[in-house]
Amino acid sequence: MASKKKESAPVPVPIQDELEELEIRLLLEGVHRRYGYDFRQYTPASLRRRIRRMVHNENVSSTTALLDRVIRDPRCMRRLIDTLAVHVTAMFRDPPFYRALREHVVPLLRTFPFLRVWHAGCSTGEEVYSLAILLEEEGLYDRCRIYATDLSDSLLERARRGIFPLPAMREYTENYIRGGGKHEFSKYYRADREHVIFASSIKRNMVFSQHDLAVDGSFNEFQLVLCRNVMIYFDDTLRERVQDLLYQSLSLSGVLGLGMKESVRYWPLGDRFEDLPGDARLYRRHR
Repeated sequence: MASKKKESAPVPVPIQDELEELEIRLLLEGVHRRYGYDFRQYTPASLRRRIRRMVHNENVSSTTALLDRVIRDPRCMRRLIDTLAVHVTAMFRDPPFYRALREHVVPLLRTFPFLRVWHAGCSTGEEVYSLAILLEEEGLYDRCRIYATDLSDSLLERARRGIFPLPAMREYTENYIRGGGKHEFSKYYRADREHVIFASSIKRNMVFSQHDLAVDGSFNEFQLVLCRNVMIYFDDTLRERVQDLLYQSLSLSGVLGLGMKESVRYWPLGDRFEDLPGDARLYRRHR
């Protein structure tokens, strides 16, 4: 007679992990109640890493001690926002995306008398300046307004200045060329020993403002919306909220640009978009 297989007991979650999870929930709830920022639906693994970094940087003993400081000190709250906000960016990041913008999106944008562009989650602004340069070279920038938003006011202030590290320009120049750039990239900025400062002419049609995708609504109708590599940090519930927000913010025949590992394929409203040619994650709203 075959012996009955013993069911394996569930592996207990270490008490320390349970305590940390509870502390993080309390921190996020406290931040939401005190300041109105909502990080409660960000992916847990990313949040945990960033909060641990904040605990270390603030030289406090625990997440609970961090909560006490954040609740009482708005300056600490600003530092927490900067830690939790997404910082990964580069000029002409993913060059094939910018080449596809030139080839497949610019002809559509030419059909609109005036262009409103929303760059959601713009971080320190490198990709905003990239888009402005592209539109300038395609003769569209004079009838365009780029609204660049982010959760963090300090990141937005850095973006407004348009000052970037000089050592990064070799990579950025290569990206610009691979993305279909039409001129010498250096014509758009001046350099000192450590930084490059982009020309005011490139900034002329940019508006930077604070916007929280987790709680804020649509604020205009746009012909182009870029929200690249932002929703990967959200859980399913928040991701669906933002997907609906982006859809509602697009004009009919407007174009949505996502990150190279993102897609509208499984969105509840995904059938209201059509893929543009290629694999650049560009989608036109057709209804």
